[in-house]
Amino acid sequence: MAASTPICDFGWKPDDAILPGVDGKTHSILGQAGENGLVVAFICNHCPYVKAVIDRMADDARTLASHGMGFVAICSNDAQAYPADSFDRMREFAAAHALPFHYLHDADQTVARAWDAVCTPDFFGFNRAMELQYRGRLDAARNQPATLGMRRDLVDAMLQVKETGHGPREQVPSIGCSIKWRQAA
Repeated sequence: MAASTPICDFGWKPDDAILPGVDGKTHSILGQAGENGLVVAFICNHCPYVKAVIDRMADDARTLASHGMGFVAICSNDAQAYPADSFDRMREFAAAHALPFHYLHDADQTVARAWDAVCTPDFFGFNRAMELQYRGRLDAARNQPATLGMRRDLVDAMLQVKETGHGPREQVPSIGCSIKWRQAA
């Protein structure tokens, strides 16, 4: 079932966490920030919404890196119930798409819960003070092929954040598959 993100909670500051990455090392989420900000994306391997945008997401991460902005992705899905989202499959997914950012595993789902992540993809854009300024979609194409001249919401918003420290007041929510939460024991 498709889910969409809530309205941006402007100024929210997340707690940091250390998670294992597909590169075999552990990484601080907030440590991925560039001098001008950070984008944190909750994604997974099997979601058709993520599959449709992953290459555009990688391109946008490269664009943002050239503007001093970091990017990191986190998979929080229940890998027991959804084996396509296992850590080994995350490694394969990252390699297949030549992801230019760290892809981290939130196996116990504590980060996704603390951040109130809703769907895949779910984008959180922070200014240089690590204050939330964007919580919206990647671009106007959503899960369709990109079109010439389409609106690149995430890139446009983060470039505004770089220049002003503030995200746009009008943001279009991201839509995707709901986070696959573990069943309570």
